[in-house]
Amino acid sequence: MTPASTLETWALIVTVAATAIAGDVLTAGAMRRIGDLDLVRAKSGMLGAIEAVTGSSMFLCGVLSMALSFFSLLFTLSKVDVSLAAPASASLTFIGNAAAAKIFLHENVDRRRWFAAIFVCIGVVLLSR
Repeated sequence: MTPASTLETWALIVTVAATAIAGDVLTAGAMRRIGDLDLVRAKSGMLGAIEAVTGSSMFLCGVLSMALSFFSLLFTLSKVDVSLAAPASASLTFIGNAAAAKIFLHENVDRRRWFAAIFVCIGVVLLSR
């Protein structure tokens, strides 16, 4: 295993985070469009609920993004120390999810969540030095 350069390390970590954020936001958006699965199941049965989920292109894109995130994490772990890759990708995902939820899903992301995200990032900066 050849160690990754600093630029390659952070490019790999950002790739893991970006694909995870895309997966989380796409699946959450799809599930909001589909609605309460208990109500869908009560109306259309179990097969109807499965069809509603698997028939959503947004949901399928979210699952694909999550799969890409998983495989990019595996590749990242082959090049980068887990003690940096795991917390760095998690913190970037944490911040990215908050921002994406605010922008794309119109969620209320309060000050407490932003402070939590900032403190997690400060911890990652301390780890990476």
